[in-house]
Amino acid sequence: MALDISVVIPTFRRPKQLTEAIASVLGQTGVSVEVIVIDDSPEASAKEVVACVGDARVRYLKNPAPTGGVPSAVRNLGWPLARGTFIHFLDDDDIVPDGHYAVVKKIFSSRPEVGVVFGRIEPFGDAPADQLRHERDFFADAAQRALLCSRFGPKWAFTACMMFRRTLLICSAGVLRRSCVQRVGGFNPRIRIGEDAAFYARAIRQCGAYFIDRVSLRFRISNPSLMHSIAPDQTEAHQLRVARQLTHDRYRAERGPFEFYLLKAFAHTVLRGHEAMQRRRMRKAQGT
Repeated sequence: MALDISVVIPTFRRPKQLTEAIASVLGQTGVSVEVIVIDDSPEASAKEVVACVGDARVRYLKNPAPTGGVPSAVRNLGWPLARGTFIHFLDDDDIVPDGHYAVVKKIFSSRPEVGVVFGRIEPFGDAPADQLRHERDFFADAAQRALLCSRFGPKWAFTACMMFRRTLLICSAGVLRRSCVQRVGGFNPRIRIGEDAAFYARAIRQCGAYFIDRVSLRFRISNPSLMHSIAPDQTEAHQLRVARQLTHDRYRAERGPFEFYLLKAFAHTVLRGHEAMQRRRMRKAQGT
């Protein structure tokens, strides 16, 4: 029988969270799954977690050359081993909502033209209240922008937004066809922050995307947030600028400057204008 979903989980010294992440995958119904855990810690700290889970669907791989925190390189070790029709890159502290994979499988079956399915993101965790509010506002806005992009078809608006506006999703929020991951060649290990946005921009441009207006991921917010800070420091801001520059340079090289600047103009005129109208309508509806 064909395997539906391969879940690739890079991990680094988070045994409790990893256990919860694996449990959320193995508890999915209506699909067949496998889990590939890639341990990036030198002491192989996740091996005992996998042994305690004791499920043949979970495979363990120790990174022979630990990266010290380069998730793109670790994910690239896992996806070539995947046997499923679809691949989910799940971070070791995130949670897959009940029934999510069955919904995703059904959407892929009905929409052969898309290679990426993603949905809403629900932040949770023990971060300070202001950080959680910041994250919830960020992802509520991302969902509204994803709905807007959906009106323009499976590729162009999504790609333009990922390239030139704020990101629509994080790594764990999307599920991809394995053939799509193979076509784009995985993640760019030169990018340290924002590697998932760069990866999804290329995957969506290559294979198209579909946004489901329901929670696709419970995203754990740590203290401090590892995704983005309310006030990013200079190092983080510099790494984000480098990531965007590498992403843009690769896009121009692969797709040509004409398409690159056309998408940029679309993002900064059409999408920005529609986003502004959405915000005005929401403020009006809220009476503010």
